[in-house]
Amino acid sequence: MNTDVLPDRTTASTPGTRRPAASGLRGLLWLTIRQNRAVLWTLAVLLVVVAADLAWMHVSVQHTVGVLKRTGCYEPDTWSGTRCWTLLSPINRPNFWFVSVLQPAVTAVPLLIGVFMGAPLLAQEYERGTIRLIRAQSVSPVRWLAARLAVPGLAVLVFSGVIASLMTWVWWTDVVHGEGSFDPPFQFFTYPALGVAPVAWSLFALALGVLVGRLVRRTLPAMFLTGALVAGVHGLVRWGRPSFYPVVDQVTGLPDAAGLGAMQPANAWLVDHGAVLADGSRVDFDACMYEHRCTGATGTWLRYHPAGHLVPIQLVEAGILLGLTALILLAVFRWIRT
Repeated sequence: MNTDVLPDRTTASTPGTRRPAASGLRGLLWLTIRQNRAVLWTLAVLLVVVAADLAWMHVSVQHTVGVLKRTGCYEPDTWSGTRCWTLLSPINRPNFWFVSVLQPAVTAVPLLIGVFMGAPLLAQEYERGTIRLIRAQSVSPVRWLAARLAVPGLAVLVFSGVIASLMTWVWWTDVVHGEGSFDPPFQFFTYPALGVAPVAWSLFALALGVLVGRLVRRTLPAMFLTGALVAGVHGLVRWGRPSFYPVVDQVTGLPDAAGLGAMQPANAWLVDHGAVLADGSRVDFDACMYEHRCTGATGTWLRYHPAGHLVPIQLVEAGILLGLTALILLAVFRWIRT
């Protein structure tokens, strides 16, 4: 006796009632999401952790500020006393954590995105030989690449945008306008962790990693080369950053015994400075030290970017990086056909 169970006619698929399988770009997006599940979960967890950390810092700083205001210790001239200094000291811990831990970590995010997300994206396909299977499908290589890049690209955009917004908000609220803090915006780890810089650098690093993976076609070499290139481009951009926006050129008096009279404004980026000689010529301070040419100097010249130049400089830098990103992606899309 045959004991096989016949399929239920109401649920069995028949040629006339079969639902069409997901195809085209929609099916590729679904597949890409499955392929990037680990990356998406990692970014989500990191986003929650960093957001909670920044929220803790904001609450901690605001609590300390509230205590200082209630006890009459809010003004800096009261901090010399032991009582007020003790009440102020708890603010040092969140400030140190923000400047010494979070800012370097956010600065390293674009490099990590390029190495661990961008470089393996195409390099693994070429290394495993699956790129030949992809080309044999009915979907064109361009549509496949568009879907392959859409999910990690959107994830990086959201992740870096939220992190940058939170970092800028905490820096502006609790550091620059906080108590007992000093963190000029143009410092090495401060600048790339604020504003649009993390977003532009993250998208650029992702695209650069994809390009390197396409050219190298080996995963580990592509990862190492991407890290080196991102770091190298960061050094080049940092070298050219002072020229992204016109500097303020100012002549002041000679510094007095206390070193005052020849200083840039607070939170400004001093690009260059030197002495003004009696004939009106300008000499760099290095020449003053080694060539003794500054005897009889009448003033000091300064070239600096004030804190207000942060936004325009970052916009110019972001424009350069996004332009390079567009060119890189254009090259990758043209070469994916070959």
